[in-house]
Order: sequence, then C-alpha cells, then structure tokens
Amino acid sequence: MSSRFFHGGDSDSESSSSDEEELYGTQEQPSDEEESDEEEEDADDSGDDSSSDDDAKGKGASWFLRGDADDSDDSDDEDRERVVKSAKDKRLDELEAIIKLIDNAEKIGDWAVINTEFDKLNRQVVKTMQGVTPPKIYIRKITDLEELVKETNEKQKAAAKKMNATSTKGFNAMKQKIRKNNATYQTEIQKYQDDKDAYMEEEDDDEPLDVAPKEKKSKVQRIDALEAAIDEEGWGTVGRGGKALVYTPESIFKHLRTIIESRGKKNTDRTEQIRIMEKLLEVANTPYQKIRVLLTLISTRFDVIGTSTQNYMSQDAWKSAEREYALLLSTLEENPTWIVVEGAEEWEDDDKAPTPASGEIFKIPGSVISLAERLGDELTRSLQQTDPHTADYIERLSDEQALYNDILRSVVYAERIKKTLKEDSRQDPINRITIRRLEHIYFKPVQVGRILEEKAWAALPSNLDCDITPRGSNAEVATLIQTLCNYLFENSEGIIRARTMLCEIYFLALQDNYYKARDLALMSHLTENISSFDVSTQILFNRTLVQIGLCAFRAGLCYEAQGVLQEICGSGRQKELLAQGLIMQRYSTVTPEQERLERQRQLPFHMHINLELLECVYLTCSMLLEIPLLAQTGSSPDIRKRVISKTFRRMLEYTEKQVFQGPPENTRDHVMQAAKALANGDWKKCQELIAKIGIWDLLGADKERINKMLAAQIQEEGLRTYLFTYAPYYDTLSITTLSGMFELDSKQISAIVSKMISHEELAAALDQVNDAVIFRKGVDLSRLQSQVITLSEKAMGILEGNEKVLETRTAGMTNAFQRDQGQRGRGRGRGRGGLGGGLGRGGGRQPGGQQFSGGALGNAIKT
Repeated sequence: MSSRFFHGGDSDSESSSSDEEELYGTQEQPSDEEESDEEEEDADDSGDDSSSDDDAKGKGASWFLRGDADDSDDSDDEDRERVVKSAKDKRLDELEAIIKLIDNAEKIGDWAVINTEFDKLNRQVVKTMQGVTPPKIYIRKITDLEELVKETNEKQKAAAKKMNATSTKGFNAMKQKIRKNNATYQTEIQKYQDDKDAYMEEEDDDEPLDVAPKEKKSKVQRIDALEAAIDEEGWGTVGRGGKALVYTPESIFKHLRTIIESRGKKNTDRTEQIRIMEKLLEVANTPYQKIRVLLTLISTRFDVIGTSTQNYMSQDAWKSAEREYALLLSTLEENPTWIVVEGAEEWEDDDKAPTPASGEIFKIPGSVISLAERLGDELTRSLQQTDPHTADYIERLSDEQALYNDILRSVVYAERIKKTLKEDSRQDPINRITIRRLEHIYFKPVQVGRILEEKAWAALPSNLDCDITPRGSNAEVATLIQTLCNYLFENSEGIIRARTMLCEIYFLALQDNYYKARDLALMSHLTENISSFDVSTQILFNRTLVQIGLCAFRAGLCYEAQGVLQEICGSGRQKELLAQGLIMQRYSTVTPEQERLERQRQLPFHMHINLELLECVYLTCSMLLEIPLLAQTGSSPDIRKRVISKTFRRMLEYTEKQVFQGPPENTRDHVMQAAKALANGDWKKCQELIAKIGIWDLLGADKERINKMLAAQIQEEGLRTYLFTYAPYYDTLSITTLSGMFELDSKQISAIVSKMISHEELAAALDQVNDAVIFRKGVDLSRLQSQVITLSEKAMGILEGNEKVLETRTAGMTNAFQRDQGQRGRGRGRGRGGLGGGLGRGGGRQPGGQQFSGGALGNAIKT
C-alpha cells in the first residue's frame, strides 16, 4: 500500500491532475499541435483493452477516495463520456459565446459592452479563419450590427433624450469600426443580404479566400529584391519568415493605415514608424501619395515627444519636421487639385488612389494650420528648456526665421483655400495663422521685424502673394502691424480680437506712442473683462500694461507711470504675472499638474521684460510721489493720511531701521538712499545716486535724456518737499532765495508755488510785488473738530465702498467714468487700478508736482 502511494508513476500524477482539472473546469485549452496529438492518442486508445485504462486509473491519490477501484472504473465509464472537439469547433464555440454577449448587450442598449466585445470578436475570428472564408455567423453578426448602428444613429438624431456618456462613447467608436471592418468582407455581406436563409443553410466551406497566385521568384530575383531593401549602412527591414520588406508605391496606403491605427497604443515604436514613412516618401510617385505620407509623418514626429513639458523636440527633429512641412506646402501649391481641409471625408480604399476629374477639387482630411501652430509651439517649448546664456539658445533662436517663412506661406495657402471653396467657415484658419504672424513681430524692435519680413518674402516663391499684406506694400513694420490688426479687427472676434488689440497697444508703447497706446487701451475696455479670457491672454495683458508704464516713464510722465505699474509691481509677483519665472513658496499647495501648466506658460528669454529695470522705474516714480506726500502729512496732522505705494513705504521703513548703512550695492539701495537724501533736502545727492544706477544703460540712446528728465523732476519734488516741511516755520519766503537753493528759474518756482496754492496743498499766497511767498498760519483744531474730520473721512469711505458695489452690480461704464471725473475734480484722485486708474487720469497733475492726488491704487487708505 505504501509503495503504491509514494511511488506512483507519471501516469498517476497526470491522470489525477486531469481528473481534478475536469472536476473544477480549470483545464487550459490545448494548442493546435496538442489537440491533434490528443486526437491520435484517443483513436489509438479506443482499440486497446480496458486493462490499460484500469492500470492508468487505478493509481494515484484518487484511488484512495473510492471504495473499489474496479467498481469505480465501471461507474465512471457509464456516468461520464469524454467528448473530444477539434480546435476549429472550440474556436467556433468561443465565437458563438462572444456573439451571444453582443446580443444580450443589444437588448439593453449597452454600446460600451458591444464595443468591447466587438474587438474580441474580430480577434477571435482571425484565429478561426486561418486563411479560409469567415464563418457565416460572423458575417451575419457584423451585417446586423451595421444595420443596428444606422437605426440607432437615426433614432438619436430625432430623440429628445440622448444616451449616457459611456454608451455614447462606445456608440461613436462602433460607428467608425463597423464601417472600416465591413469594407473587408463586402463580398460575403452582399451574398448574405441577397438571400439570408439560403446563405446560412449552405455549409461552411474551407476553401481559401481568393488570393492571387504568388509568382515564384528565382534565386537571382530574390537576391536583387533583398539588395534593394538594404540601405547604405547594410541594414534592412525584415518581416515574417526572415524576408526583407520592400516598399512600393502600391503598398503605401496599407502601411499608412497600419501606422495610423497604431497611434496612441502602448509599445508602439514611433521612431521605427518615422523611418518607414521616410522610405515611403522616397517611393511616393504621385502628389496624393506624397501629401498623405507627409501629413502622417509630421504628425508622428510630434507624437514622439508627447505633451510633457520636460520633453521637447531636438533641433534635428524639428528641422526635419519643418522641411517636411515646407515640402507639403510646396506640393499643395504645385497641385491645386488636391487641398487639405478639416472635416473632409477620408478615402477608405487602400488599394487604389482617388482619380478626380479634370477641374475637380479633391479634399484630403487634415489641417495645415494646426501643423504650423504645433511647429511654433515646439520651438517655444525648446527655447523654454534651453539655457538662454549659452550659444545653443542663439542657434535655436535662428530657426524662428524658417518658422516665420512657413507661417507667411501658410497664410497664402489659407487664403487660396477660402477662394477655392468660397465658404465663410474658412475664415477661422486665416485668423489663426494671421494672429500667429502678428505675435512673432509685435514685441521685436523695428529693425529686427523688418529683416524678418524681408527674408520671408525673399523665401516665398515669386508667383505667390498675400491678399492681406501684398508683396512690397508694407515696407515699414508699423504699417504691417497696423494692416494685420485692422484685418483681424474686421474679421475676428473673441480671444483673437482681444489679443490683436493687446499686440497693437504693446507695439505702440514700445515705439513711445504713449497717448495713442493709452487711448486705445481705454477704448478697448479690456480692464473690465480681462478675467474672462484664458491665462495666456491675461499674461499678454500684464505685459502690455507694464510696457505702457515704461512708455509713460520714458515720456517724463512719472505720475502716470507709477499709477500704471502699481498693480503689477505693487503685488510683488512681477515674475509670475509676466510669466518670466516661477515663485515657489515654502507652504504652497501647488499640485504637479498646476506646476506643469505654469511651466508651459513661461515665455522664452528673448521675450522677457527686464525686471530690474521695471523695479527701478517703479521705485523711482514712487519716490518722487511719496517723499513730498510724507512731508505734507508730517507737517499737517489734520490732513488725511494717504499711501501711494505700500511697497515703497515698507522698503523705506526697513532702510530707516538699519543702524549702519554702507554704500549702495544694487538698484534698490540706490533708490532708498536717494529717497532719504531727498527727504532731508539734499536734492543734489539724490540726483547723483539716481544717475549712478547702472540699469539705465539698457535704455541706450535715451539714457542721457532720461537722466536730465529725472534731474529736473528731483529738483521740483525737492522744492515741494522743502515747502511742505518748513512752511510752519516761515512767515514769508523769498522766491529769489528758493531759486538759489534749488537752482531753478524764478518763473518756474512761481509756477510751482501757484499750482500748490490753487490745489489747496499749501496755505500761502504769492506776493508778486515783493517777489515772496506769504504763509498763512493754521488754527489748531479743537477735539470736536478733529472728531468731525475723522467721522467725515469714515463716511466718505463708506460712500466710496457703496459706489464700488453699485458699479460692480450694474456694470455702468458711463456712471463709473463720471464718478472718476468727479473724484478727480474734488482732488481725491482715486483711480480704479490698472488701465482705468493709471491711464484714465488725463486731468492728473503734470510733471513738476502741480496737483497731488495720491496715485492710482490705494491712495486713500489710512495708515
């Protein structure tokens, strides 16, 4: 007994395991070879004696679970008959099981399950066919599915209640799959539709499908084909059976179909696909073949890098894509019969190319404009990831000329498509590519823009011309930008029109046309609705706002410049708001997805606005406004305290708290020490410190002019500060004395003092006979009067708050404008921030300190 237990042979273990697998239904399906071997063994076993079965079944662990081995063998043979099926029958059973699942899903309208099972059905039918005609049940099922798709599509168009999102997704996928799938079995489907009953009653034949007999090649022919498939380096593509793949014009569409269907799937070697398509492009001998291959090839190149911010196209890959895009445009220009448009029907027949009649236009699905946009995006992404302080960045930036050439050529092609199709819907591609053209030149100096435009026209074939900007009609960059903006104003809307407006304002400010830029910005009303646009447009708005402020500073309008720059520079987030870097805070809760989006929005280095120059301008303008204000509030406690720039106040307080101050080291130190010198009355030292700031060198030829302008402003603000500070200690003050102290002309001093008196900033009178200023002594306020003033200030604050709420609810632009005018007339000077507050102060005080109204933002906030 023990020997039989411990020394069971191989047959024992095999028989016991087979019994257990049959009992639990876990036996795997055998392969074709194993099935054939089992069938032969069953046939041999059927002629043998039952003793061999008894020997095989009487051993193993199952023998101990039965009472009598001989009795169990007889009862098993009676109760259980072993049914042996061929591999084909088993696959047919699996096919029927999948069809049954599809039928059940059809009853409940679950298109998601139908879509999934349909994929399984196609995989299973490939195993079942193996070179013969497809099973008739499969033909019947796919025909019924096609009819069901058509019926469901018609019902969905007329139905009030649509399917849920999951079923809709599955149904849309089935509409595309069933059409492509049934095109392969069109002959069998036609037979089934002609006579369904007769077709299903016929026995399935195992005759092979109609395949053209292969021509047997000689050994010499095979060697020639192999040599043709091997490239210069001695490598060739090898297919199944070790045969070299030879690409021919007839097989182009089949290879493209395979590549297109594999897009988006895992484990797809896109580099190999690119290499294949490059060979297909070499053998393409018709315009249609070239266009189809180029469209797929360029798209696949973009798929290689994906959408990750850390990855970007290498310079070689980008140049290859750019060359192929230029070849695509050249092919389309030379063959006007073929046009690439969005929404065109796809040509399904891979065996033959379409043959349009003479004069007929054939539409190929695709988007030339989208490819141009993607080329631009990839170049921008590459510049974002390249160190701007290396030669690689300059070399990469030189590719912008090739991109601009393609954009100009794309504009010409988009105009031709619109003329050919005569459809208004073709206006959108023209707008998209035109705004791209505008965004490449609006921020550049005039000399650079002129060179870019001239080289683009030189690269364009002489027989091509642009309707928007004809050849030779826009020699000046200003004229070109004005033409492009006018065209987009007339033919676009929404975000494109807003970006066009901002680009034109930016260019005007860059060319020192402050008043034109200001008026256009105010008339656009972008300040009120900029929050409704996307983030990139808001960044462009911030850049435009900053450029207007810098333009106002260069024009000598420090008061207006400070008001415009207050909203950006006062926040302390200039780098983030201008998309010129990320500010990673210690306790920030930024998700990786948000950080990725932020990095995608960053501008390339050559588009940056110098932040140090921006800070210097803002602090200098704040100094010229804040120092006289501090002197005024210090000498008159009854005057409501106002703050023009909280940022400047904090920096000044920090500087004053320092026990020891060394020589200034950076821009901020220069401005802070200059502010202290101005407050102490030493205006010459203030001028010297401001002039020594090295960042003024970035202004180029305007440096000397701006230094003179700042020196004059400092003299005037120094006079105002002196009068505010020492007015309580004087009864009269000679104008001649003031002229000697501040080195200003007597008439200029008289003008400044007169405006201070008229604006009620200085309690004095001007004695022109004696050439002196007579100060009036104020009366000390009683406790009651001080409380009344405090109460009136609080009431005024409540009134202004109510006005803001009313303005927000009613969005009354007219009332807001009138209220702003009234406030400026009363001398409060409270702006609304940004363009409205910084630019809408046409009646604000002019350079020299005549009329102080407190700045653009936060000028009525108590300290």
